[in-house]
Amino acid sequence: MSKQLKTGLITVGALARRLNCRFEGKAETELHGVSSPERAQEGDLVFIADRRYLPLLEKSQASAAIIPKEETYEDIPVIYSDNPYLTFVKAVEIFYTPYRLKPGIHPQALVSPTAKLGKDVAIGPFVAVGDEVEIGEQSVVFPFVSLYPRVKIGRNTVIHSHVSIREETRVGNRVIIHNGAVIGSDGFGYLKEKDGSRIKVPQIGIVVIEDDVEVGANTTIDRATLGETVIKRGTKIDNLVQIAHNVEIGENSVLAAQTGIAGSSKIGKNVLMGGQVGISDHVTIGDNVTIAAKSGVPKDIPSGSFVGGIPPFDMKEARKIWISLPHLFNLVKDVKKLKKSIEELEKKK
Repeated sequence: MSKQLKTGLITVGALARRLNCRFEGKAETELHGVSSPERAQEGDLVFIADRRYLPLLEKSQASAAIIPKEETYEDIPVIYSDNPYLTFVKAVEIFYTPYRLKPGIHPQALVSPTAKLGKDVAIGPFVAVGDEVEIGEQSVVFPFVSLYPRVKIGRNTVIHSHVSIREETRVGNRVIIHNGAVIGSDGFGYLKEKDGSRIKVPQIGIVVIEDDVEVGANTTIDRATLGETVIKRGTKIDNLVQIAHNVEIGENSVLAAQTGIAGSSKIGKNVLMGGQVGISDHVTIGDNVTIAAKSGVPKDIPSGSFVGGIPPFDMKEARKIWISLPHLFNLVKDVKKLKKSIEELEKKK
């Protein structure tokens, strides 16, 4: 049994109904947690995504399993699914309730008298809530968060410890911002004087984070120079990502760790970026684009592309190049031999 997931009992039959899945076996079998097949104990639910791993159930002590709908298994109750991994994730959400602060304002929090807090908002100790801040109902603000003046936060949003949200930032509903993120810091803009000194460009815009966005730990999202830096609905951002001023990221995009996006770039919807991708300034990335890890993108990419490398190639062409590389040395030797042979033939004429 997974101790961190023990939240109560549910029967296999009841769980299958909540997951809207067909099941076989004893409906009254009780479950109280989830685990991997190798570590499962009595009362645990596991999942098998591929028939190759069904033999793991023979050695497992699990009480039930989620398996592909076309498979069979008779030793324990099974729940059938088109996508066992996704169904298992939904089951975890049923078993597991994330830690949340109880509603109310901790006595060691500093909340401006002009702030407006919705019903059942939770404010932890050492939180600073600035003037005219608005926080929607059932949102949670963990300890050591700093909310600058006129920040607006929607409903059911969770802000973890040591997050800083700068003035005027707007955060939507059901947003999760993880530890140490900085939202609304100044964009990186300077102009050069004749004497070589740098003059800071005022950053007077804001950041807008729409509904259902998740922002990873220690990620930074800069405020716009003018206007808005926008993270659109449903986008998921990993840890240690840098998003510069006036960037716009489209709906349901996913950015992996250490990705950096330079100023005024526009990212379409349903874009996937691997780790350590770098996007130059004023670049437009179309919808449904996939960019492989460690790619450097200096120019626009059209919708529907799958690219990788520096500069990025179409991945189908890039794979051909990568397959050819081990043979390159021998090819060079062969070309040298051919050249030498041709030169000898020319001398004989």
